[in-house]
Amino acid sequence: MKLVLLSGGSGKRLWPLSNDTRSKQFLKVLEGQENEKQSMVQRVWGQLKEVGLSNSSIIATSKMQRDMIHSQVGTDVPLIIEPERRDTFPAIALAASYLYSEQKSLEDEIVVVLPVDPYVEDSFFNRVKDLEKVLLTSGADLALMGVKPTYPSSKYGYIVPCEKVENDHFFKVDRFTEKPSEEKAQDLIDMNALWNTGVFAFKLSYLLDILRDKNLPLSYEELSEDYQMLPKISFDYEVVEKANHIVALPYDGYWKDLGTWNTLTEEMATNQIGKGVLSEDSVNTHLVNELDIPVTVIGTKDIIVAASPDGILVADKASSPKIKELISDFDQPPMYEERIWGWSRTLDYAKYDNGQEMVTRRICIHEEKNSTYHYHNLRDEVWTIVRGEGELALDESIHRVKAGDIVHLPAGKKHGIRALTELEFIEVQTGFEISDEDFTRLYYTWDEVLQNFQESKSKVIL
Repeated sequence: MKLVLLSGGSGKRLWPLSNDTRSKQFLKVLEGQENEKQSMVQRVWGQLKEVGLSNSSIIATSKMQRDMIHSQVGTDVPLIIEPERRDTFPAIALAASYLYSEQKSLEDEIVVVLPVDPYVEDSFFNRVKDLEKVLLTSGADLALMGVKPTYPSSKYGYIVPCEKVENDHFFKVDRFTEKPSEEKAQDLIDMNALWNTGVFAFKLSYLLDILRDKNLPLSYEELSEDYQMLPKISFDYEVVEKANHIVALPYDGYWKDLGTWNTLTEEMATNQIGKGVLSEDSVNTHLVNELDIPVTVIGTKDIIVAASPDGILVADKASSPKIKELISDFDQPPMYEERIWGWSRTLDYAKYDNGQEMVTRRICIHEEKNSTYHYHNLRDEVWTIVRGEGELALDESIHRVKAGDIVHLPAGKKHGIRALTELEFIEVQTGFEISDEDFTRLYYTWDEVLQNFQESKSKVIL
């Protein structure tokens, strides 16, 4: 059995902490086993290890989230990288092609797809293991796993059985109902309907046959090249609704989707994260502050206050899900990003009358980590080292830099830096049409950089 974890989403419902590169699964607001802060993806990957499923698991994600995943769960975690964001059907189709052509999985391999961020107990993943037997026993096209509802919720989708089920065995699915009214939800619960967890299993051959019917390649490399040709549609619409035989397996345990501030704060270990004051007379109020300035909250009830370089939110918890619609027109790039080498925070941006732009960023590179060796075509950069020591690779030399040093990097100049101790610097970019796309990477590891300099007989002054 192979597990494919889907990691996507723009995280708009948890704005301003979440953005296009740091969606909800990467927010370190949960409490780990040793009281350290951990994210949803870190929690889930730890659970997969605990139940013995991590070695058969792979994460499907976008290029924008690759560094974040590697930073949080390790560089040895296998990833399937989508060439661009489309929807769940293209992502799962690409994953199937990867398992088949790259990992050489057999066509009768059972594939289980699940979100990367459910908030569950370990027993949930033990139940996931049962999907393989259910699929083989039933002969179904798809086997789903649903949660037995604990109350009539209008927030979740429901899996409705063909007939009332009196036990924990799997049942044949009649239909799906998406986010019904609470009254209708109670009727569905009386019919033993389940909350839809987004977990389903199929034989690899089932999806490969769908690709064959669409005249799409089964090769991962070829499908990646033709990725933009895949329909931008969800797996539910493209596959599930067209399946002839679907069964569902009940799970009677704790499950929660931490997709909004009101559900996330229910599971947070503390009411305050970051600088500030939360008064004692504040009731069911949470403060999450990533800024370096204090935030004070006094005498509030049922409120979330969240502050980050991307913005500030003050909301009633019950109303906080509306945030996605209210900020739909925001188009600023992420102001804070976690990378495999450290983090970057945008401090300032300006565009002048002549069209020239200026971006100021604070960058931290962790000890023994390095940036890529690269260059830009459209912008100049000036670095001011403010903390730590590092090795700076330029066109013709590698030499030490330390706090107080200033580095000028005109457009076209090849450069990269490695931290000997944790290193921070202020980067000022100037130019026209400044973009993250203006990036030509030459080497990724520092060993590659050193080898290149030694072969070219450039100066290495260390």
